[in-house]
Amino acid sequence: MINLETVKTIAYLGPQASFSEMAKDYFAKKFNINAYPTPLQTIRQVVEYVDDNPDALGVLPVENSIEGTVRESLDNLMFTKNSNVNILSEFFMPINHCLLARTTEFSSITGIISHPQALAQCQDFIHNEMPFNVNIIEASSTAEAARNLQNYNLTYAAIGSEKTAETYNLNILKKNINDDKTNQTRFVLIGNFETKTTGNDKTSLAFSTENKPGALLKVLEIFMNNSINLSYIASRPSKQKFGEYIFIVNFDGHIGSGNILKTIQEIRENTTFIRYLGSYEKSKAIVLQQ
Repeated sequence: MINLETVKTIAYLGPQASFSEMAKDYFAKKFNINAYPTPLQTIRQVVEYVDDNPDALGVLPVENSIEGTVRESLDNLMFTKNSNVNILSEFFMPINHCLLARTTEFSSITGIISHPQALAQCQDFIHNEMPFNVNIIEASSTAEAARNLQNYNLTYAAIGSEKTAETYNLNILKKNINDDKTNQTRFVLIGNFETKTTGNDKTSLAFSTENKPGALLKVLEIFMNNSINLSYIASRPSKQKFGEYIFIVNFDGHIGSGNILKTIQEIRENTTFIRYLGSYEKSKAIVLQQ
């Protein structure tokens, strides 16, 4: 379990008022964590910080209901130096994006700054409501975009939350501009700790197979033969050879269960790479109305 006495810091993608900071606040309250908050500039820095500090926790966005997998999070989590860094908990956060600016004139906006995920989640709004030649600038986070508006002229706006507007004294020109009004992001808490089974858990695993017919099917059949429900599967390029992939899966159960241990061992025997990413209590996605 998370040893609260040894946790000294909790890292997340900053700065103040980022969605990751809000997720950090949720996890801190859930586990009664009184740790020093450490906002960092990139997701990679968050993972590396936890990798290098056994007494640290980290918060990562890993999946969005519109854009799917947050690639930077999983790519870095799969290849930590310390294989004990794993997922400890998850949280689904509703995401409501707003258009924020120092001006109050929506019609004057000629540029938008935000994190690539936020920009992607608001594509329809940008296409339909903004000038066709609107200038798009990417930032390391939605909060960083809002904070940096002071470095641009009044015709630039940022995409962020209502909390971000309040924190950086910005006007909200438009609310709920994300393409899907049920938009939410799954955040996870990571650290060098183990969790105990709750009876309502999921396990995350990454693996690669040989690039030959039936190799992936053989692994998937292991889940079926052990009566394990596979709830999520995604693929990422191995970055070693074109056409080779790493598969990330979530499935029901906890590594403390004999059946899950047996399953992972069988998978290990049929893969070229395997990385246990954690067993943790399931959190329900929030049902939102359109």
